[in-house]
Amino acid sequence: MVPFLRILGIETSCDETAAAVVERDAEGHSKILSDVVLSQLDEHSAYGGVVPEIAARAHVEALDELIEEALKRANVSLNDVDAIAATSGPGLIGGLLVGLMTGKAIARAAGKPLYAVNHLEGHALTARLTDGLSFPYLMLLVSGGHTQLILVRGVGQYERWGTTIDDALGEAFDKTAKLLGLPYPGGPAVERMARDGNPDRFNFPRPLVGEARLDFSFSGLKTAVRQAAQEIAPLSDQDVSDICASFQKAISRTLKDRIGRGLQRFKTEFPAAGEKPALVVAGGVAANLELRGTLQALCDKNGFRFIAPPLSLCTDNAVMIAWAGLERMATGVQPDALDVQPRSRWPLDSKAETLIGFGKRGAKA
Repeated sequence: MVPFLRILGIETSCDETAAAVVERDAEGHSKILSDVVLSQLDEHSAYGGVVPEIAARAHVEALDELIEEALKRANVSLNDVDAIAATSGPGLIGGLLVGLMTGKAIARAAGKPLYAVNHLEGHALTARLTDGLSFPYLMLLVSGGHTQLILVRGVGQYERWGTTIDDALGEAFDKTAKLLGLPYPGGPAVERMARDGNPDRFNFPRPLVGEARLDFSFSGLKTAVRQAAQEIAPLSDQDVSDICASFQKAISRTLKDRIGRGLQRFKTEFPAAGEKPALVVAGGVAANLELRGTLQALCDKNGFRFIAPPLSLCTDNAVMIAWAGLERMATGVQPDALDVQPRSRWPLDSKAETLIGFGKRGAKA
């Protein structure tokens, strides 16, 4: 039987500095003892995106205090944790260096094993923490740096079924917002403006809809938005709202087609799944209510459970890093050596064809 385990998690892959303490009992049940996140949004908003050098410096300044706070809130000391888990990639290399080196130092000083965690694996396994989900299941990762449809077979067992061949979905939201003069981060700003817009005013393209492949493409949609805005400039507030609403509608219809095909493939390949199959959505874009509604309806139609972890666990956080470490420990994965190096690119599926969306992490996730 797997013993009771407790891990300190560290996350510094982009522009959130985070630390958390999470437990896993012998039956696999979890308990989040602490979850501390410091956002750098104010530091980067003036630049319209994440500045790697500013992010790395902010991690250096904040991480020690956040780890201390996470232990304090959990009412534990380093002696009470069984291991350290730190994000090792993919991400901005400066931030990864800060978190991983800190994790190494703590592991060495406290005599604890170190688990260098793939950030994407943290997202992939979060639904097992929140919903006790069994393998296999599908995960849609939608963020500033990634848009991927991944089959999750087990801990360390992932198959990439689809990825963006150009821009990630979150990147498309951010660039559309910037084009329209909306603040960063773009996703929430576009969603707010879309509430008062007419989604049928502009007939934006829905890239790759109808194709058998499960990949995504958003650069053509982004170009169409720019052309529409230029044709009717100067833009009124209503124009901006209509563009945002039409943009979101095109995204929703694209996801409906792409993910719908993925659900059908899953049912074909796993016809005898013991429980109702599940689609998990993760990443910052998962906060968009219209996209969630589209995916919920799609899952209902196809007989799938739709699982969206709480928003705090969809965006960057250390809870998922700690949990991924716990899952690896529970399955007997050996800890990493202290000379493990950070990786700016680290795809979950190492056998998949290299495409631009393959482990890309140049923007916020």
